Amino acid sequence: MKLYPTLPTQPIQNLLLIGAGLIGGSLTLALKQANAVQRVTGVGRRESVMREAVQLNLIDTFVTPNTPEYAHAVANADIIVLAMPVGQTQAVLRELLPHLAPHTIITDAGSTKQSVYNDALAVLGTKINQLVLAHPIAGRELNGPAAALADLYVGKKIMVCPLPKPAHNTAEQISRVVSMWQAAGGDVYELDLNAHDAIFAAVSHVPHVLAYALMNHVADDALSDDKFAMAGAGFRDFTRIAAASPEMWRDVCLNNRDAIVADLDTYLAHAQALRDKIMDSDSEALLNEFTRASEKRLAWGKDK
Repeated sequence: MKLYPTLPTQPIQNLLLIGAGLIGGSLTLALKQANAVQRVTGVGRRESVMREAVQLNLIDTFVTPNTPEYAHAVANADIIVLAMPVGQTQAVLRELLPHLAPHTIITDAGSTKQSVYNDALAVLGTKINQLVLAHPIAGRELNGPAAALADLYVGKKIMVCPLPKPAHNTAEQISRVVSMWQAAGGDVYELDLNAHDAIFAAVSHVPHVLAYALMNHVADDALSDDKFAMAGAGFRDFTRIAAASPEMWRDVCLNNRDAIVADLDTYLAHAQALRDKIMDSDSEALLNEFTRASEKRLAWGKDK
């Protein structure tokens, strides 16, 4: 993983945003405030959401697929940002493809990369090199246009995963995407496509699965009302991300299934080992495990 040097801002004349929620809306709001984009056109499934995005200045206007206005917006876009759940990748790209101009760069913000690449390759074919894969490591437990923040990406890591050969991205394509995320305040890194999904299964995807599981575990208990009433900061911090978009995280789990299951199995083995030590009242072993975890967390947290 390497950090890209700071590049000069490359203003975007026409940006097409697919999905004007937290992730996409925060990006365009930041670009607007940095004067790094001239015009943002939105595409979404619900007109009410698009109108809200216009009111919040996330987009300037919106279009509906399968209309002349949509075809014109796609053909004239300099950059198209895919900011919808990753499970919609093929359907969205099929709508874009007939109108896609050779100069247009498509980039994404999905939490999985191999599935997006595979889905894009199935639709784009020889135009696959117009796709520059990216993933901002930022978010909130809220979603929708109203959740967007202009400073969401300030100081946050942004992963760019160049395409594997022979379908490679040009240096110019990568620099446009890197410059865009840097203009939004992010620190942009290059990360191998295959390594991405394994890394984020461990540090992002499995934690979300565990947060959802814990919420349902407590909610299904006969004493759930009392447990929620007594829950403090530790429970709140652990489960905060369970309020995130269910649709988005369903798609992440389905599209990074193998890596998530492998990492979840390893986690469950650790949990089982701790369970056994507790059952055996193995004081010394528990202290060793907790001390090791505490030291790792304190060391990692120094730079956070």
